[in-house]
Amino acid sequence: MYITCDMLQQVESRYGKPDVLRLEQAISPEEMAMVRSSQKNGRAHDVTFFIFSPEHRVAVIAKPFFPPGAYRAPSGGLDPGEDFVQGTRREAWEETGLDITLEHYILRVEATFTSGDDSLAWTSHVVTASTPERALNPQDRDEIREARFVTLEELEGPVRRVLWESGQGLFRYRCRLTDRALELIRRLQG
Repeated sequence: MYITCDMLQQVESRYGKPDVLRLEQAISPEEMAMVRSSQKNGRAHDVTFFIFSPEHRVAVIAKPFFPPGAYRAPSGGLDPGEDFVQGTRREAWEETGLDITLEHYILRVEATFTSGDDSLAWTSHVVTASTPERALNPQDRDEIREARFVTLEELEGPVRRVLWESGQGLFRYRCRLTDRALELIRRLQG
């Protein structure tokens, strides 16, 4: 099993109890096939991390198939039996080359992806993190084409616009996740 109730209780006691967002997102048959291909050993989750630099910019990534201008917060899956914090730090390193410190568990998105009569339950665990580093260097170059730091305004403006206007369901899912996460992040920042 990937993420257990006991594991979530430990994460919540250390990093806070997250808001919960339940949503349904229509995706294309091709997107459903892509999600299903990521489900080794029945995986149905990701951990999404909003990593802040010393200048309060946030790390974003682009995968090889993303259109120009499309970026999103990095994310990845834990391995079976892997500790939540260690798995999140490992995924952050692979996708950004950054050593991170987890700060807050802000959001759990309980999603249902639908494609015609097909549906799939998926959970995104969203955390905030910080890094003292200023340079990104993705380690998994097959999965990550580019990583960079952007302002929250860029993430909410031109980056979001490209994702939403793509018409792709998974990009729209990331927009909805990011919209809620940024609302919660701003609350934390006071």
